[in-house]
Amino acid sequence: MFVAIRNTPRDYAWGSHTAIAEFRGVEPSGSPEAELWLGAHAGSPAEVVEADAAGATDLAELIAANPALALGPEHAREGARLPFLLKVLAAARPLSLQAHPTPDQARVGFGREEAEGVPIDAFDRNYRDPFAKPELIVAVSESFEALSGFRPLEEVAGVLDALRAADAASPEPQPGALDLLAARLDGPDALRESVVWLLQDGRGGDTGEAAWLIERVTALAASDEALASPFAASFRTVLDLAEEYPGDPGIVISLLLNRVSLRRGEALFLDAGNIHAYLSGLGIELMAASDNVLRGGLTPKHIDVPELIEVLDFAPIEPPLLAPIEAAPGILEYRPPVPDFTLFRVEGADDAARIALSGPAIVLAEGAGVQVSGASGSIAVARGEAAFASPDESSLGFAGEGVAWVATVPPAPA
Repeated sequence: MFVAIRNTPRDYAWGSHTAIAEFRGVEPSGSPEAELWLGAHAGSPAEVVEADAAGATDLAELIAANPALALGPEHAREGARLPFLLKVLAAARPLSLQAHPTPDQARVGFGREEAEGVPIDAFDRNYRDPFAKPELIVAVSESFEALSGFRPLEEVAGVLDALRAADAASPEPQPGALDLLAARLDGPDALRESVVWLLQDGRGGDTGEAAWLIERVTALAASDEALASPFAASFRTVLDLAEEYPGDPGIVISLLLNRVSLRRGEALFLDAGNIHAYLSGLGIELMAASDNVLRGGLTPKHIDVPELIEVLDFAPIEPPLLAPIEAAPGILEYRPPVPDFTLFRVEGADDAARIALSGPAIVLAEGAGVQVSGASGSIAVARGEAAFASPDESSLGFAGEGVAWVATVPPAPA
């Protein structure tokens, strides 16, 4: 079964006015377009272009009408839900500093808020479903900028040294502000102590010690010394964040994080507990079907510092890049270590090259149209359009000049 699907881009303020429209080959709406959701999540289920025989008007209804057909018997037994959500994401301004829970944290948090009677759409709701939200982002634009995971401590020390050099060269040095951070970075749990202090003290207005540090770091980031250092990209990010969210603790926290520049086709995998923020660019995002986000800054949305601290993984890491593997000529696969999803990129594939289906799939066309064929049917997917494929199609073959992005599930472990 193939079914054409579509959706309306979500108009979050940080979205681009042009990038998603250009990807789709349509005129810009005039509003920011941040995310195009292609899935069955209740927050914005994709519309079925032509109502099917069961009268389903969106993908969630179509799956509910016949879970065994739409998902396959195995996934139908696991709650009759599409396990992944595919998005086109376009950031013109930084997103919030955020992290996502583990499966256990999501289940417990959701149950707690349900028992407390917090409305599912309440501003201060943390857990909108009982599921984890690992996610993958692949750059579609020529560059995609992000923060992801805590830096190795030796890099953090280098950032602090660069700030000290900039402070010493300034007309009125204020080393005491940097000493506040240095003291916490010398502690037994350096990153946790620093982040907790910044998030708690830094939200007390412009009179706290953390506020002094945030102000001083913002000033030093603009100095010639900082911008000539090996951490110039991080200091330019400080300036960008300070312009959008002056005085926010996330400005200084950004210097504790890996600053990542992806080129087209490069990817990040963000597992539970990874603190991150997308800064700019167009990407294909694939995640487990969840909307659970714990925020720590750079946003007017709800921030719950204690809950975020419980979720965060403070272990320093290298940038969590995920390299694709060549599944077949013309077919690259981005497979993270989770059972919820895997992502294929198909371009110029040989006629015999196919993607075997272990469950449902969503196909999205980029650049030009693609023709997708399965065991019993086929569908033409035009530029920027999408289609749902049920697992009874067995495998997918591709023709046409466009790029096909295919979200599906990996095979179950043997």
